[in-house]
Amino acid sequence: MTLETAPRQQTSSNLASAVHRAQKLSKTGLLERAFTFAFRGLVYPQIWEDPIIDMEAMAIEPGQHIVAIASGGCNILSYLVANPGKVTALDLNDGVALLRLAEGCGTILHFGGVSVDRPFEEVLGPNIRGLHHVYEAARRERARVVFASSNHSIGFHERTTVLDADCAFRPDSFYGLSKAYGELMGRLYWDKHGVENVNVRIGSSFPEPVDARMLATWLSYADITGMMAACIRAASVGHAVIWGASANSRMTWWRDDHRGRIGWAPADSADVFADAVGGKLSGNAVTERYQGGGYCAAGYSREGPSPADPFKD
Repeated sequence: MTLETAPRQQTSSNLASAVHRAQKLSKTGLLERAFTFAFRGLVYPQIWEDPIIDMEAMAIEPGQHIVAIASGGCNILSYLVANPGKVTALDLNDGVALLRLAEGCGTILHFGGVSVDRPFEEVLGPNIRGLHHVYEAARRERARVVFASSNHSIGFHERTTVLDADCAFRPDSFYGLSKAYGELMGRLYWDKHGVENVNVRIGSSFPEPVDARMLATWLSYADITGMMAACIRAASVGHAVIWGASANSRMTWWRDDHRGRIGWAPADSADVFADAVGGKLSGNAVTERYQGGGYCAAGYSREGPSPADPFKD
């Protein structure tokens, strides 16, 4: 693919940002820079999941049928090493394929789509159109939807503000906007069609917190796994919103939600990591002011802070 100068420079910059981790003149650093030099003229999809962790979590056994969102394709190919009987890769834009795949489902755990801050056109297909396809499939099958929403749907609330589950949306990015849309889609399909849905506003689900903000927003893998099991087993959920954070003492921003409907409570806490990352601040005033952190600061062009009351000048 031939690129114009500006996009080529942006691609090189993005590659460097994503790949360069080691010192420039170290062996690893030289290999990283050789990689980005070789791929400087290409645009290719980035995916963030680790297929090895995926396979461990799914405990794939030979002969099983694996179904996955196609994404960039790399994870799908990686699953083949587990010798499954069949792998089905699905594009969320393909509504007919998704309808077929959902036949007989009782619950759809919807974690597909663009999972990071990206330009609008990249978010539009999987996160907007794709979600509509998921809900149409759920309506036809009378299935429950568990939607991976995000704290970025409310990211421009200040950290001094305490939020309930029914708070106003204040998305901090096109990604966050798509999550607000997703929750409203759930509200529509519950009111109009009786499709039950649980919307989990995930904070930061990582192996461990990596900065001070995550001491509040961290959601451990064990806690989110337990939550998903509870979402599936619950007798009735209606339209529910749950704050996706572990039992972190620094999480003072979020309170009442609907976790009681699924009988779930977090077991882990970020508090044990406080000594290691408590001092890791961004140094950016916008990042540290708002609940969405760095997503709020990305592309921020206001001269001052966004007002706490969005309806005031």
